[in-house]
Amino acid sequence: MSNFFERKKQELGIKLNKVQQQAVLETEGPLLLLACPGSGKTTTMIMRIGYLIEEKNVSPRRIKAITFSRASAADMKARFARFFPDIPAVDFSTIHSLAFTITRTYLDKLGKRYELIEGQGTHQFNKQSLLKRLYKDVLKDDCTDDELATLSTFISSLKNKLIPIEQWGTVTQPFPKAGEIAQKYEQHKTRQADFLYVDFDDMLVLAEKALRTDDELADRFRERYDYLLTDESQDTSLVQHMIVEHLVAYHGNLCVVADDDQSIYTWRGADPNYLLEFKKVYPDAKILKMEQNYRSSKDIVNASATFIKRNRDRYPKDMFTKNEKSRPIHLKQVSDPKQQLDYVIYELLNEQNLNEVAILFRNNASSTLYVSELHRRGIPFYMKDADDRFFSHWIIEDILNFMRLSFNVERKDIFTKIIMKMNLFVSRNMVTQFEKAQTSGNVFDAFIRTVTLKSRQVKKLQAYKKGYVIMPEMRPMRVIQLIRNDLGYEAALKSRAEKFGYRFDHMSDILDTLENIAMPLRTMVEFAERLKELEEAVQNAKFNPPENAVTLSTFHSAKGLEFERVFMIDLQKGIIPSEEDENDKATLEEARRLFYVGMTRAKQRLELLSYREEDGKKKEDSRFLNEVRGILTNAAPKVHAKKQVKSPPVKSGAIPINPKGIQNRKDLVNGVEVVHRVFGKGTILEVEGQRLVIQFNKEQKEFDIETILQYRLLELV
Repeated sequence: MSNFFERKKQELGIKLNKVQQQAVLETEGPLLLLACPGSGKTTTMIMRIGYLIEEKNVSPRRIKAITFSRASAADMKARFARFFPDIPAVDFSTIHSLAFTITRTYLDKLGKRYELIEGQGTHQFNKQSLLKRLYKDVLKDDCTDDELATLSTFISSLKNKLIPIEQWGTVTQPFPKAGEIAQKYEQHKTRQADFLYVDFDDMLVLAEKALRTDDELADRFRERYDYLLTDESQDTSLVQHMIVEHLVAYHGNLCVVADDDQSIYTWRGADPNYLLEFKKVYPDAKILKMEQNYRSSKDIVNASATFIKRNRDRYPKDMFTKNEKSRPIHLKQVSDPKQQLDYVIYELLNEQNLNEVAILFRNNASSTLYVSELHRRGIPFYMKDADDRFFSHWIIEDILNFMRLSFNVERKDIFTKIIMKMNLFVSRNMVTQFEKAQTSGNVFDAFIRTVTLKSRQVKKLQAYKKGYVIMPEMRPMRVIQLIRNDLGYEAALKSRAEKFGYRFDHMSDILDTLENIAMPLRTMVEFAERLKELEEAVQNAKFNPPENAVTLSTFHSAKGLEFERVFMIDLQKGIIPSEEDENDKATLEEARRLFYVGMTRAKQRLELLSYREEDGKKKEDSRFLNEVRGILTNAAPKVHAKKQVKSPPVKSGAIPINPKGIQNRKDLVNGVEVVHRVFGKGTILEVEGQRLVIQFNKEQKEFDIETILQYRLLELV
């Protein structure tokens, strides 16, 4: 064993610490490896795989490594090839790729044809078009990109949490009737007896069902691998955990690498509570903690380690580093967002290695002003978030349509797109009536002549007509202000936000950003051209970034990255944590984890930025910023480690309860055949006190009876 580590130290220059070595050597049975930021988890996983092959003579084909993303799978595959160039490739893949293989096998066996309706290469009929159609059928309105994204995420979360479809209409919904639309979506996809439309999440659900219900198919996939490793398991959903459970049922050789303190995707269905209850599912599991941070300076490690301990639903960990102190964490409060922007830009102008600098933010809307100024200054930048939809947002299209009408107030086609955005309370039927009518001349006059309106609606339209007389001579920033206020657009947005449960402040932020972009420009044509120019710059920054470029990223997308210098911007109350975060303990803890992820991206220099006011309104610092401020000044109450000796209490619903599971002790009788949710079929050998012994195919296992009954982990054959 020691020869392996010495040999690798000489061959690769890699020296593992004691915990890392232990993680490599603990190959048999379930292992939960809790890896703090910068603790060398990927290197440890690669070395563990190499150890299995070189020292334990395990065939590479018998090892399965499951990663969170295709990029992670490719990275691990490349690293493994560098570390062990003479060993055949191990099977590195995402959980979705594995699930698709299982699902395809299952559906072929059932004789069912299927079509994938999500991702590249799909036909004209796809998930988005179907959801848009169903949205309009149910809500009698067009679906915006925001609403479509919200609905898609909602459906994904339902499936990843294994919530039965009959309950979809009763769970908490992002907007009214979202559950009904979701149910219709599923009904449409499965309406043909021998044909299915399948999205990415269906792959997971069908794969789990196949492994749970089809013993022959489950055995086929279980027998492929003797060892499984899963990376970034704090981002794994319940259905994904269940798939892994099925696959390790025979041998239990599972290494789960995770950090519960970096679980930031519960809104997408990730289930961090599963990790906290790992020993409930795997009673003989070992838990190791990789707490040494190799990435960051002592200042950053000490502050972030203390900061995250304010969360309670977590494993107790004491992240530390042997790195030296560098520059102290810099907390800077400026007067307003413009001054914050100026500060960051001037700092970047003095940076030589821009590729070692990142600007991190909570919401994508924050990036647009920085994109505009970086582009104007000629500072190269890279957009980490490939799903930034700012320039195609429906609010921007609305503003441009308001402007387009000013060039020709007889454009009926444009008028019908914005008339319902003017806070006039006109109906869709009125607009349809106007579209079908033969009219000419000024559209405001024509609408008044064609449709029956109340006097207040007529007065508003006459006032709007006067606004359009002066609009062509106005600078674009003033035009946006006129649209927001005088033409009733902002009031219409508030009404829409209340109707669909959206956050109005996010909509308002987009309008503020547009005003800032428009500020130096003279005409509406220049404004439209500037938006197009910035959109092209963003696309280039995403897919063809220059070599020495500063990175712009949300906190979410920054996970896994590291930089010498990190600016965390817009650290305001209401942004991080958001108002919704503040209202719920679980979401507040997740927001704190998100802030922690941002802090731990920095190696040497961490700057936390906030501002005192915006648009004349006073702003408060984020409570997280104040917590860090307290830690740095030793003013905050200390959190003693011994208060966190025990893992947090089990939360109901985190482990799915089997309705057929054994609930009564009287059913636990010697000789009875049972099925354990992880270890499969077995026979009860001994029942004594709180001790239960079961003989499985290859080995005996001992369990706590109270836990077995509480979580219904056994089922009678």
